[in-house]
Parts: sequence; C-alpha cells; structure tokens
Amino acid sequence: MNCATPIASPCINWCEINPANGFCRGCFRTLEEIAAWSSANETERQRICLRLPERKANDVTN
Repeated sequence: MNCATPIASPCINWCEINPANGFCRGCFRTLEEIAAWSSANETERQRICLRLPERKANDVTN
C-alpha cells in the first residue's frame, strides 16, 4: 500500500441502512463507520475496509 495515497471511501452512493444487519446496502459499513470515516486515520480506514468483503459475502438480504 502506498502510504502517501489515502484510502478512498468505499461509498458507491447507494446509502441505505439494512435493518436486518445494520450495514449500508451499498458499502457494507455501519453508520458509526460511515460517520467516522472523514476523521479516521489510514490504519482505521484499512481496518474498516478489511471487514467489508466478508460482510458482503455473508449478506443474503441484498
């Protein structure tokens, strides 16, 4: 990873929280993760991003 390049938001502009699991239907972040994104450091952003593929793979409601 290039430390000089900030991790981009995974937002795809489909912002709707799924009440069944609490994740955004577009990016699979929680409301807390979405709200914290702009002030999160790169380590925290990476931690969030690493969780997203598993959330997406386990989502049967989308």
